[in-house]
Amino acid sequence: MRLPLVAGNWKMFKTVQEAFVFAKELGPLVKDITDVEIVIAPPFTAIHTVAEALRHTSAFVAAQNIYWEREGAFTGEVSAAMVKEAGAEFVIIGHSERRRLFGETDAIVGRKLQAALAAALTPIVCIGETLEEREGNQTLAVLDRQIKNGLDGLTADQVADTLVLAYEPVWAIGTGRVATNSQAQEAHAHIRGRLRQWFGAHAAENCHILYGGSVKPDNIEGLMREPDVDGALVGGASLDVQAFVEMVTKSRPATL
Repeated sequence: MRLPLVAGNWKMFKTVQEAFVFAKELGPLVKDITDVEIVIAPPFTAIHTVAEALRHTSAFVAAQNIYWEREGAFTGEVSAAMVKEAGAEFVIIGHSERRRLFGETDAIVGRKLQAALAAALTPIVCIGETLEEREGNQTLAVLDRQIKNGLDGLTADQVADTLVLAYEPVWAIGTGRVATNSQAQEAHAHIRGRLRQWFGAHAAENCHILYGGSVKPDNIEGLMREPDVDGALVGGASLDVQAFVEMVTKSRPATL
């Protein structure tokens, strides 16, 4: 059984002090929740502080990005080993903002994915189509390309035991628009079907597939009822601790 996973991606928000206050408030609120995996992705500067604040809780910390080389003359980049040492256990790879604003390709996603696995980080790999691609009926073809190219070289065991995928329709990120429950399920079912075809049944049934795109407390419950939606990658709504805890609570299997 896939345990629900709810990850909060703070993007470029919160100072170290603000992140510390959030984490200290979050810990007691989720201490008794064991049936949802909880992940917080602060900016690089706050990873260590948040990890320390959440040390004795059930929540995990993620980095929002990594570089694929272990070390070298790469000014401004941060390696997988560095974020691991700082306290991260997960890392978000290939977020649509990284692809759109910083030119990340499927090949770059693949290199970062391999670096994450080498450093024993759990990768949350983001895939999804733009509005133009959806209106052009290209959604499934885009997902096929991103899965095939981005996950190239992974073994079935890695997909089953380590990988997390996040379907994030680009047109729904930060826009207030959200895919309908049926649209999300259609995409997630297609992704799981491709994992089954390319990596086998065990990998497909064990890999978490999250939904991301304007997820909020008032829509997460319906999304989580869909059979192939295993959780959520939450953006802006995760910046408020009460809203984030509400989304975690509504994702618990007993509430669905």
